[in-house]
Amino acid sequence: MAERSFKAEVEHLRKGKGETFTGEGILAITKALLENGVGYVGGYQGAPVSHLMDVLADAQDLLSELGVRFAASANEGAAAAMLGASVHYPIRGAVTFKGPVGVNVASDALANLSSAGVTGGALIIVGEDYGEGSSIMQERSYGFAMKSQFWLLDPRPNLPSIVKAVGDGFALSEASNSAVMLMVRIRSCHVTGNFECSDNQPPPLSVRDALSDPRSDFNRVVLPPMSYVHERDKVENRWPAAEAFILENRLNEQFGPKDGKVGIVCLGGMYNGTIRALQRLGLSDISGNTSIPLKVLNVAYPLVQSELLEFCEGKDAVLLIEEGQPEFIEQQLGAMLFKARSPIHLEGKGCFPKAGEYTGQVLFDGVEAFFRKHAPDLLPGQILAPNQPKPEIPDLTSTVPIRPPGFCTGCPERPIFASLKLAEKELGKHQIAADIGCHLFAALPPFEIGGSTMGFGLGPAGNAAFDAGGERRAISILGDGGFWHNGLSSSIGNLVFNRSDTVTVIVDNYYSAATGGQDVMSSRAKNPTKSTNNPISKALEGVGVKWIRQIDRTYDVPRMRETIREALTTDYDGPKVIVASSECMLNKQRREKPLRTAAIREGRRVEVPRFGVDQDICTGDHACIRLSGCPSLSLKQLDDPLRDDPVAHIDQTCVGCGNCGEVADAAILCPSFYEVRTVHNPGKVESFLSTLATRLRTALQNRRKARRVTFSMERM
Repeated sequence: MAERSFKAEVEHLRKGKGETFTGEGILAITKALLENGVGYVGGYQGAPVSHLMDVLADAQDLLSELGVRFAASANEGAAAAMLGASVHYPIRGAVTFKGPVGVNVASDALANLSSAGVTGGALIIVGEDYGEGSSIMQERSYGFAMKSQFWLLDPRPNLPSIVKAVGDGFALSEASNSAVMLMVRIRSCHVTGNFECSDNQPPPLSVRDALSDPRSDFNRVVLPPMSYVHERDKVENRWPAAEAFILENRLNEQFGPKDGKVGIVCLGGMYNGTIRALQRLGLSDISGNTSIPLKVLNVAYPLVQSELLEFCEGKDAVLLIEEGQPEFIEQQLGAMLFKARSPIHLEGKGCFPKAGEYTGQVLFDGVEAFFRKHAPDLLPGQILAPNQPKPEIPDLTSTVPIRPPGFCTGCPERPIFASLKLAEKELGKHQIAADIGCHLFAALPPFEIGGSTMGFGLGPAGNAAFDAGGERRAISILGDGGFWHNGLSSSIGNLVFNRSDTVTVIVDNYYSAATGGQDVMSSRAKNPTKSTNNPISKALEGVGVKWIRQIDRTYDVPRMRETIREALTTDYDGPKVIVASSECMLNKQRREKPLRTAAIREGRRVEVPRFGVDQDICTGDHACIRLSGCPSLSLKQLDDPLRDDPVAHIDQTCVGCGNCGEVADAAILCPSFYEVRTVHNPGKVESFLSTLATRLRTALQNRRKARRVTFSMERM
């Protein structure tokens, strides 16, 4: 981690028995890993599990004391491959990444791991990013768990349950020789609370110890005929062992009375919302004491048939609460009831929407619809009353404007895309493939560059079909994080191998900025535990790229535009790559602001640049806004009756990058922009000269004002 420190969180990891841990769910998982004797941890950062990686990156001293190996993996596939250490050795290992995109990237390694099985506990912590707060496509990890037969945990969203799930996950993995996925939703990751700590446990067998006693077993190698044996082992041994462990250790929970006319089955992650809906209906209190039988599946897969049929027995109807589509669990439970010839009515997607996040109101409406249909006598009178008016939720879509994501103030990626727009103005519109990362915001106004993205590091690969020798060359965008994640081989190597006559712009902001500002191989910062300062241009040369242009200041719009123009018009036939480098402004401010604040506090002289707009010169062209889109730029209406159009205005959030002035008039500094420097702790001479200059300006302004001709309107 380059600019953000997690020292406070690291100290929480040192707490032992008798102490209380207070914090977020994802940090509680980190602590639970150490309490359960984990031997190695790997992963790839991404919401909502970034903190797990970031904290461990700052906890190297503690991990060394415990004998725990930590690796910030190049991508999710590299992380998942680490779990191979648990195949032959009784070492507990855990990896983490954002799901389901991380699961997709890691699928090759995970499929092989599933086939071979494990000896030590193997835990895959997946940050389930589903719903309105998601930053990715709307998919779930459940289907992959079914396909590869990973046991999937979905604990209730409170810290004690989440921490318990980590221990249960390791134990379940070892009992069934299968890897276990621990799914933690966004709300679970960020829920706050506390739990009673246990002492951190060093692994009984560390990876260092394992190196001195190597083990191997060809029966676990995924080759025929053993791969067929693995499949039978899953069904005949591992699955029954998992079911037996789930039942014996009561991993699933039941609340409320044992018997009842109706019952509810919900996933652990849906528990809080379900209880809230029952509370609003008068069927539970705020502490979760419900009058309705409630089965909570902390193990989402596999489903234990005997356990579910026992819960359903004697009831007229059961409601299953499951987000997303397809309704995997509803289909399985329906098949169980059908085969058992049960007369019970199973409700699920009939009461709830087939797709989308189950928010508080959605859960309330669905649960209420179920009770109105199957148990109206259980509802309080005021809710059951006909024509009961419901509070209207106002439609704000026509009042509140949408707020799509965008670049930060002063982001060095803005001038890259402004330059590209200026080049396209001259050469015409081009086919542009986008990529995952902050630079994907360029697909939105005001740039509207790149209309598709096919995966992290796959921007240039996504344009492979357009390398057809047309009138205009295709352009691809690739970030430095994506470059090191997957792009070097899958995109750049692909271009070189196929001799693609295309243009690639690599956005190098020194960090994996979109996932939280973690260091990558090309980061310019010094990292004591990782290898940084490895130039992207050197890696490009290493795989055979001949045409490379390195730009170390993206705010130089004229140079950026001319370089892009050169790439699009050169006679060179082959991959053309522009590496556009400037530090992420957010991380730069994180580093510089504390230093600046400390210097001001100590009385040292500090200059802070800012830009402004001279409203007397501004013509109201607004090219600065159209080609920049910076949040610090807005419009200001003048009181001058002779000027109807508003002028540009820069607010107090300006960081002084100067990009707005650079792009305002086709990359020539607009004369209406001016730069000012706020001086903190000026010297005596400097203060005297500033006071003198202010008095002189005031005198001249008063003199001009006195000479101004004025007219008065007298009543005729």
